[in-house]
This record gives sequence, C-alpha cells and structure tokens, in this order.
Amino acid sequence: MRQLILASLLGATAMPALAEEVNVYSHRQPELIQPLFDAFTKETGITVNTAFVDKGMVERLQAEGDRSPADLVLTVDVARLGEVKDAGVTQAVEDEMLDVIPADLRDKDNQWFALTTRARIVYAHNERVADGDVTTYEDLADPKWKGRICTRSFTNDYNVALTAAFLAHHGEEETLTWLQGIKDNLAKRPEGGDRDQVKSIWAGECDISLGNTYYMGAMLKDDEQKEWADSVRIVFPTFEDGGTHVNVSGVAMTKSAPNRDAALKLMEFLVSDEAQKIYAETNNEFPVKEGVEKSELVASWGEFTADDLALSEISDLRPKALDLIEQVNLDG
Repeated sequence: MRQLILASLLGATAMPALAEEVNVYSHRQPELIQPLFDAFTKETGITVNTAFVDKGMVERLQAEGDRSPADLVLTVDVARLGEVKDAGVTQAVEDEMLDVIPADLRDKDNQWFALTTRARIVYAHNERVADGDVTTYEDLADPKWKGRICTRSFTNDYNVALTAAFLAHHGEEETLTWLQGIKDNLAKRPEGGDRDQVKSIWAGECDISLGNTYYMGAMLKDDEQKEWADSVRIVFPTFEDGGTHVNVSGVAMTKSAPNRDAALKLMEFLVSDEAQKIYAETNNEFPVKEGVEKSELVASWGEFTADDLALSEISDLRPKALDLIEQVNLDG
C-alpha cells in the first residue's frame, strides 16, 4: 500500500513513460515508405504504425470521425490531397520547418504538403520518333500524331491534373480543342496504366504515350518490363507559356490526430535532407527540398523546368477539367 501511495504522489516520474507512436493511413505501398519510417524510428524512438488504404480513405476517415486513430495521411496526386482537404478530415499545420517546401507545392491553407514530385512526360520510341518531334503538350493534338498516341484513361487522376493545368494556361475553348485533337490521334482506346502504354510502344501499336517519370525506374527493375523501357526515352514537354507539368506525393495531418506532437515530428523529418533522399531514391521521384541531390538514375533522365502553376490552382480546376474530358468523351 505504501508503495502505491508513493507512486501516486510521484505521478508520471514514478511510472514508465508510454512509448510515442504515429499512425499513418497510406495510399502508397508499404515497401515504398517503410525505409523512411525505419529511419525516423531509429532517430527518434517513435514507432510508426501504417495502414495501407488503397481505396475509400476519405470515407474511412469520415466514418471514424473524432475517434479515428490516424494522425497522418500519405498519398499521391494533388487530386487525392484535395479530396481529403475538401472532405474536412484534415487540419492546418503551421510549422517553420515545413517552409522549406516551395509555396506552389503546398496547400494555400497549409492543409497538405508535397514531399516528392514526379513529372508527367512523354515516352517516345527511340527510332520511330526523332528528337524535337514533340516538345510541348500542345503538340499532342497535332494531326501528325494521328494513330500514334497511346494513353491510359483520361479520367485517371494523373491525366485530369494535366488537363486542369492545360485549362489554367489556355482556357476552356482551347482545352476542348486540345482534348479532341488527342482523341483523334489515339492509336487505340485508352486502357491500362502508364507502363502498359510503354509496352504498346515496344509492340509497335503506337509511337508515344503519356506517363509519369517514376514508371521508368519501376520498369528497369523488372526483368520483363526492362525490354519495354529500353525501347523508349523520356521527353520532358512543356506548356507553350510554361514548364513541365509536375504532380506530387504528399502528407496531411488528420483533424483527429491523437498523437499530434509525434505526427508533427514525422512531418518535419520527412522534409529533412536524409528523408528527402531516401524517399526520392526509393520511389524514383524528385525531392521537393532544394539542395537534395536526385538519385543517379533520376538524374540520368535529364533536366527540366517545372511549371510554376500552383498545385492548389490545379486542384481547384479538376472538376471542370473532368467535365471537359467527358464532353469530348475521350475514353469512348
């Protein structure tokens, strides 16, 4: 009894401290982010628990409400980041250490932050497409590409974001014309993913396709797909009045965040030099923090100037962009 009274009087100093932890809901495959979390735990002693949520993340967070165990959301594409913000399941984060992320790569209300970027580029056949044949996104609507373009569905998040960026640069009428031009130039109906389009180029079904840069890294690591990758090269197109379209992987803090302090430490770690290098190399993406070197493979793809259009603006224009894609019935 005396021991119990003493422990009570001493409070927390007499009891073992509870281990800190962070709970993360992730759209990214566990193997792509585990090296980051292992490094964070080694440095801080904070455990990271990850739940891979491929679909229905917003619905899950809404259903859980204030009882949600999730502290952070890790996801890809500005569309998904915009969705969690619009659903009201995130909170603003004000932190000086996150200011290293460029303003155009974070939400204007500080509800989400980019961690890496990827470019939406053109995969071009090494022999059937000459250097300089395609230099801009506008070129994709040129009749010279009739029957020569492959793409995944244009209602996919990646292509909707690209269309939203085109809309921001050119307005509704020109965007409709551009989308119709791409549809007229398709070699076949849109289907599959970005890597499937490269396979189609290798098979001679088309000559160019749209894709994200990191898929090149993924294909080169696959014994079967390496042959597809070796048949093409990466071209960094630009908008006529801008740069190369980029999208992001990013993080947001949930509204409930039961372990807010530990979650903030993880967010700060994710923009450290160490984490930026690990994340970019593991996923074949570009660091968002200035001064962090790209991986040797990513650097070998060449230099480009990223479009300076704010991702928040692209996110806001996504509904209209999707409407225009459906008007043209590009996937039909």
